[in-house]
Amino acid sequence: MNIEGNKVIVNKSQKETFEFLSDLKNFEQLMPASIQKFEVDGDSFIFGLKGMPEIRLVLKDATEYSNITLGAASSKLDFQLVANITAINDTSSEVQLEFNGKFNAMMAMMVKRPLNSFIETLTDNLQKI
Repeated sequence: MNIEGNKVIVNKSQKETFEFLSDLKNFEQLMPASIQKFEVDGDSFIFGLKGMPEIRLVLKDATEYSNITLGAASSKLDFQLVANITAINDTSSEVQLEFNGKFNAMMAMMVKRPLNSFIETLTDNLQKI
């Protein structure tokens, strides 16, 4: 299951945007208003949204200035959240978030709408940084 967020313009250089997203504590600023828990622990963070189970994301990979990949800490849920960052000029960059998950058909049907909404919120909030 793949969900691609909208491409958004961030008023930061590609390097600044990469550094912002590399600092996991900054993800708290991008979370939906319904967030009830957010804790950073080394190269991972755990968050909980109202009515949803807590999820831990781990920094899996980073390609300097262009890509950051977070993945599920649990092997029970196999997914990645990828941020692709492209330079526009010295003061702005374009970011697209992608969610890639391996779910059975039933699970995919249940999580598709909330995940779309989650990616949309992260993207909207990213535009405001």
